[in-house]
Parts: sequence; structure tokens; C-alpha cells
Amino acid sequence: MSQRRVDLPGGDPLPPWLIFTGLSLFAFVLLWYFGLIGRMVASDPTHLSLTIALLYVAGSLHCLWRVLAISREGDAALKAAQAVVGNGRRILGPGEGTDGLPPGLVSAHIRDLATKAALQGAERLDQTLLLRVLASRLRGSNAFGAFASDTLMKLGLLGTIIGFIMMLAPIAGLDTENREAVRSSMSLMSDGMAVAMYTTLVGLAGSVLLKIQYSLLDSATAKIFAFAVDLTEVHVVSALDARAPAE
Repeated sequence: MSQRRVDLPGGDPLPPWLIFTGLSLFAFVLLWYFGLIGRMVASDPTHLSLTIALLYVAGSLHCLWRVLAISREGDAALKAAQAVVGNGRRILGPGEGTDGLPPGLVSAHIRDLATKAALQGAERLDQTLLLRVLASRLRGSNAFGAFASDTLMKLGLLGTIIGFIMMLAPIAGLDTENREAVRSSMSLMSDGMAVAMYTTLVGLAGSVLLKIQYSLLDSATAKIFAFAVDLTEVHVVSALDARAPAE
């Protein structure tokens, strides 16, 4: 296996996540500096906008936790590949164990392949089902990103409905001859419109930004899985199949 095969280009999602989060924080600081964040909080008596923002922070922290986990798995997969390529005959050879592999999901997958090959004898090794298990383990709780992004969007739409209800409620029973009542109703309608617009804006923005974060995470996860498939098909399965008749 050449050096090209044991490289994992673009497999670490931490640097792009940090860059994206840094840009997001910079945009937040600008909005705070110009008073837009304070205006949003003051104009939303339902506090839905603030709730959406807090949920976005929670989703981002979960994404960071998964990013760190996938980053570690990428490093472990690269070390496992180097171990298999450099000492494949010793690690996968007859009578040898797989203790030379570093801890990690890819290493666990290779150990499962070696165990399966030893138990099934001379039959051709098929890793399809084990690859499904590996994919599920690598994804972990990544699916939470889609749920969180969808929740933020729906909370924004909920705020839109609440805002329109607040805006239209004063119209019922309005006495058009009473100027003070009309003025008060206009103020309430303005407040309702502000709630509708701010919650929709925050919900959509949070949903999109969170989806971008988890897209970076899913892309890195897919690259590690593809790397594991390439490594095991070329070097592990072929070596285990080659030794099977001799056993």
C-alpha cells in the first residue's frame, strides 16, 4: 500500500467547524454591537427567539462533541491503516492476534473481520453486514442534527403563528370611532408583527447554520467510512481470504 492509501485527506472535521463557528460568532458580535440582538429580545415578549437561540447553542455544542469524536476516530483509522499496511502479515497472519491495532471503531471492525474469518473457515469472507454495523457506529448520534435543525425551523414557524394571532387579535371588536383604541390596537399589531418576523428569522437562520455544521460532520464521517471500506477490502479481506485455505 502506498503512502497515498494511508492518508485521510479532509477527514478531520474540527478545523472547518472551528472556522465556521468563528465566523458565526463574529457575525453575532457585530449584531450585538449594532444593538440588533437587544432589539430582538426586547421586541419578543414570548421569548421564543431567545429559546431558539439557546437551542441553537445546545445543538452546536452537541455537534462539537460529535466532531471531536469523529476527529479521534479519523486519527485512529489512520493509525490502524498504517499498522495493517506496515505489519499486515504479522497482525493478520495465521496464529496471530489483532492486538497490534490501536483502539477505535475501524480497528474493532478489523478485529470482527478476523474473528468472522476464523469462525467460518474456508468460506469467502463477506463484510457487508459488518460494514453496516461500522456505519451505524460511526454515525452515532449524528442524526440529532436533522432533528434539531427541523425543531428550530418549526419553532420559528410557531412564532410566526403566535405573532399573527397577536397582530390580528386587537381587530376583533375594535371601535373605529375611538382614536385611542385604534392607536392602542396599532401598537399591539406592531408588536405581533415584530414577534412573527423575529422568530421566523431566528428560526430559519438557526436551522440553516446548524444544518451546515452537521453537514461538515456527516461529510467527515462518510470519508472515514469510505477509507475503512477501501482499507479492509484491499488489505484485510484479501489477506484473510488468502490464508483461509491454509488453515
